[in-house]
Amino acid sequence: MTYTIVNPSLGAPSITDIANTANDYYRPWKLGARVRAVDETYGEGEFIYLKGVANTVRGSVVVFNPDDWSTVLAVANAVGPIAVAMGATVASTYGWYQIFGKGVASVLTGFVDNADCYLTATDGSIDDTDVAGDYIRGMKGASAIGTPAAGLAEVELWYPQVADGKDN
Repeated sequence: MTYTIVNPSLGAPSITDIANTANDYYRPWKLGARVRAVDETYGEGEFIYLKGVANTVRGSVVVFNPDDWSTVLAVANAVGPIAVAMGATVASTYGWYQIFGKGVASVLTGFVDNADCYLTATDGSIDDTDVAGDYIRGMKGASAIGTPAAGLAEVELWYPQVADGKDN
């Protein structure tokens, strides 16, 4: 995936750049900033700049907090807005997370095309098994597991969110 930002802002890092507070090469950009970007395969998407969390890899599904732009790997019973990591934005790093458009997310074995998406007990991964309270509104499967790579599937994102126990 090679996304090109279509509404550039001065100093905005590319979609795959990771800022690390431990060095001076990349400094954190504007937390909470949003950009639109286009990829030849996946089309246009929208991305938000957030703080990373330990064990995040490309495709990790996170819940983010608009109060301080922090993230936690999504897990069953979580509540809040959902985003998908565009890179390994681990602790003490910052990067882009996708919130709109066609993207790629970490999924569990057996995930099928056109499936509804649910949080799981596996940090940062989603599944298509119906779990009461863990339905992700605004996220739908767009391929089976294995596309584009092992452990990943394409998903359609429309500002996803989860509200534990409030499925409707």
